[in-house]
Amino acid sequence: MKILLTSIGTRGDMEPFLAIGELLKQRGHEVICLFPEQFRRLAEESGFAFASLGPEFLEMIESKEGKVALGGKVSGFKKIIAFIKLARRYSGMNRGLVFKQREVVESEKPERIVHSGKVTYPILWGLENTGKNVLISPVPYLHYVKNHTHLAFNSNYGTFLNKLTYSLARFGLVKTIMTSVKWLGISNPINAKDIRQALRANKTIYTISPTLFPRPDYWNPNIQVLGYHERNKHMNWSPDTTLTDFLNRNEKVLLVTFGSMTNPAPEEKTGILLEILSKNKIPALINTASGGLVMPETYDHNLFYFVSQIPYDWVLPKIYGVIHHGGSGTTHMALKYGCASLIIPHIIDQFVWNKLIFEKGAGPLGVRIDKITVGNLESPITDLINNTSYKTKSQEIATQMNSEILEEELVEAITR
Repeated sequence: MKILLTSIGTRGDMEPFLAIGELLKQRGHEVICLFPEQFRRLAEESGFAFASLGPEFLEMIESKEGKVALGGKVSGFKKIIAFIKLARRYSGMNRGLVFKQREVVESEKPERIVHSGKVTYPILWGLENTGKNVLISPVPYLHYVKNHTHLAFNSNYGTFLNKLTYSLARFGLVKTIMTSVKWLGISNPINAKDIRQALRANKTIYTISPTLFPRPDYWNPNIQVLGYHERNKHMNWSPDTTLTDFLNRNEKVLLVTFGSMTNPAPEEKTGILLEILSKNKIPALINTASGGLVMPETYDHNLFYFVSQIPYDWVLPKIYGVIHHGGSGTTHMALKYGCASLIIPHIIDQFVWNKLIFEKGAGPLGVRIDKITVGNLESPITDLINNTSYKTKSQEIATQMNSEILEEELVEAITR
């Protein structure tokens, strides 16, 4: 089959699709990636054809307003203003994204479209291609789960209000899709009822470990939880000898990374972490990644080692625990390799993973990025390194996760 994979977001939003693409390609399917322009290299390095959604979305996220809204230590009013500016900017951008989606779909004529929740045109395409578009979600709570609100609300308000949050989220999505119908000038009559019915009937695959998020037995059969899948990230990578020496000479090393998350004060955030780690003599490998953390001019080279990128599947088996932002992929990988975790959440689903890690006993409850101080972060970090129960529980979860062999089920769900 010719299968189009399409997602909008940061690198963490692309990784699940790249892993799925590798599985599909191994089984002889033709894969095309429709991603923001910044991820062209990732797709092409994996041997996939690439179509571009342009650079604008990532530029918006990395703008001053984006950094304030998603990680800024600023007053609530300023954060609200930043969110409003982002919403206005995205509203204008979204029209162009929808037209690009349609253009590529009409040009490539895929037999299946595998898409994220931020990509809405495949829902409309699916109205005439029933059962051929598949929603992929690496985060939980997009469909009703007892005792929990929709992901966007991340709480438990009781049965009635919990269900209402899912209805509100669905209402917003239907309205967004109907706006796209107007933009595209679709002549066939499509109403909100058609969209609601399509959303209920469409295939949805949660690429989440069932160990962490078991599938509720009251869900419709078209909604499945088919495990976390990762691609091989260090195929063309080898470590520097100074890195291996650092890991070999230190015990109980922590990896500190904010992945693709940025914030408006990376020097301050890095300083807070280094002060705590230095005071408690905790060795750490620090990944500056997309700039949420930075390497200072001077630091203790015996205690800290800085990198700008590193394959997690190479380093995680060699370390004790991870301090991270709580992205779905990083959370899964830390647990898969038996690492204790402390999450410093930035946005939306990362607060869910923070709570889940704590409830599972795999790490202490973290502090949100815009609230961290030396005073409130030191205790969770020392708890992470000294409370061995977190490591033991993480290793138990790793055993369960590594027994989840769901690749064939995932490919079958997409292609059948």
